[in-house]
Amino acid sequence: MRKFKTESQKLLDLMINSIYTNREIFLRELISNASDAVDKLYFRSLTDDAVSINRADLAITVGYDAEARTVTVSDNGIGMTKDELDKNLGTIAHSDSFEFKAERAADAAERTDENTEPGDVKGLSDLTDVDIIGQFGVGFYSAFMVGKKVRVVSRAIGSDEAWAWESNGIDGYEIKAAERAEHGTDVIVYLKDNTADESFDTFATEAGLTQLIKRYSNYVRYPIQMEVTRSRKVEAPEGAEGDEAQPSWETYTEVATINSMIPIWKRKKSEVSQEEYDEFYKTDFHDFEDPARTISVHAEGSLNYDALLFVPGRAPWDLYSKDFKKGLALYSSNVLIMEKCEELLPDYFAFVRGVVDSADLTLNISRETLQHNGQLRAIARRLEKKIKGDLASFRDDDRESYEKFFEQFGRTLKFGIYQSYGMAKDTLADLLLFYSAKQQKMITLDEYLADAPAGADAIFYAVGDSRERLANMPLVTTVLAKGYDVLLCTEDVDEFCLMAMGTYGEHAVDGDEDNKQPYFIKNVGAEDLGLTTEEEKKQAEEATESNAALFDVMREALDGRAEKVVVSTRLTDAPAVLTSEGGVSLQMLQVLKSQPGAAEMGGMPEMHLVLELNDKHPVFAALQAAHEAGDDDKVRAYAGILFDQALLVEGIMPDNPLAFAQAVSELMK
Repeated sequence: MRKFKTESQKLLDLMINSIYTNREIFLRELISNASDAVDKLYFRSLTDDAVSINRADLAITVGYDAEARTVTVSDNGIGMTKDELDKNLGTIAHSDSFEFKAERAADAAERTDENTEPGDVKGLSDLTDVDIIGQFGVGFYSAFMVGKKVRVVSRAIGSDEAWAWESNGIDGYEIKAAERAEHGTDVIVYLKDNTADESFDTFATEAGLTQLIKRYSNYVRYPIQMEVTRSRKVEAPEGAEGDEAQPSWETYTEVATINSMIPIWKRKKSEVSQEEYDEFYKTDFHDFEDPARTISVHAEGSLNYDALLFVPGRAPWDLYSKDFKKGLALYSSNVLIMEKCEELLPDYFAFVRGVVDSADLTLNISRETLQHNGQLRAIARRLEKKIKGDLASFRDDDRESYEKFFEQFGRTLKFGIYQSYGMAKDTLADLLLFYSAKQQKMITLDEYLADAPAGADAIFYAVGDSRERLANMPLVTTVLAKGYDVLLCTEDVDEFCLMAMGTYGEHAVDGDEDNKQPYFIKNVGAEDLGLTTEEEKKQAEEATESNAALFDVMREALDGRAEKVVVSTRLTDAPAVLTSEGGVSLQMLQVLKSQPGAAEMGGMPEMHLVLELNDKHPVFAALQAAHEAGDDDKVRAYAGILFDQALLVEGIMPDNPLAFAQAVSELMK
């Protein structure tokens, strides 16, 4: 019995029990090691004339024995000698693959000088068909997470001898002579006994192994073969009668290739049909519909990576739930590292699905996470720009389809601006669509400004529960009558989004191109829209002052529901309207109040409402007449009715609908 050369049982325990968080990773690691062994043989065949192989014969085999409770991973790669078994498996954290790459790089450098023509020296970097995965030399030991004993039988290329390395992962290891017909390596894992908390039996089943291969090693470059069970229909013999004339089914076994091998994301876009992309998306991401957009990225430079991204045709059912987890599948050298790497996508592009594959990533020792998130951030920034650019092209090139996309995911983009406190508006604002009251269709903010009257300095919007009701609101019709458009916003996030933006684009002040100011985004219910002339303001102020006594009675009757009662500068047909002072509108307050637990939380923002009256409406004359006649009870009743009417116009139910109905009935008497 030989001791592990680290002479530290604690280190081995750490390798087996602490480095990896997921036991099923063991199969990924063993297959990756097998792939490295085959790659090394292929490299040898390219650089050593004495080694001749047929690449089509190179493969990895996975097998199991349910009765013996073993899992076997075999390859026909380069194999190992007795000394190599001792060195590679007896020395913890010794990476033969890392050493192999270093030697090849050093060899290439040694044979290169200033007179060397490009392509004359073959180093590892020149051989694009070789992609060594291993780095740390610890992946093999993950087998002890599920195995109570591991046996490795290997025969080196060009050798007549085979050797077996065997260990229980505790006491040490033994190396003995063995038999193997050809070069390559077999790793046999003897599964641990089941416990009350854990069962290892699934690792010795066809379904269990197939699922793990497809999940983690589906794109390993060599065929991963396994004996699988199939069923076929057997027709009844000619002339059979009764039950014997019915066809039957029989099962049989065959060797099948489990993995796909060639990752679609590494192929040039010109070489892949959209049908192939659609099929890959629907199969790998479990969707029934084709994606709305496909984005293929092949980046070379300081950080090399391939990415294949998809914008779904419809939102997943849980997109807006707290349990939804965003992220792209992260691969390194075709091997799955993380199923959903959240760092690769900003929240506002959470709906994007796809894969990123890079051999340049600095992985941690378990290859389950990364050592340097800076690499991820660099990739994420580039992918964000690609997604934004593609969505902008989508908007411009296929507007009808883009509007369908926006119905599904526009809410996510709006939340992105709101949740970033407006910082993401430079990325997202021009992707937003809102319904135009003037043009009666969905438009962008740029399209709103292109249609704005000369001298316009603001973008106007109204918030409510339906476009139809909003289009008929007095404040909206007033703005429209002045030649300006109004965006009709019906989603609860709309006002939060637009307030977070605050401004959009720029305009020349008084035609001076050297003096540009942003367009302000204004709710039509705000206190000052900037559409009133100084003369109109003066007239309204004078009318308010001359009716101060009347308005005092009305304000007292409203008992704090309105801070002020004034003559309006903006009304044309309606008798009264409610506006707000400050940053909180009626609609926003309703949204906040509707949030779960809002009543218990308290702390609702203050809202200062103003009841604006149309002094040219017959109702105003009736108010004046009642006040002049000393009938302040009628004035108080009118005040309550007008306030509640204004609420209803805004789509908000009065606090006391019964009192409102009774007041109307009294008035009708």
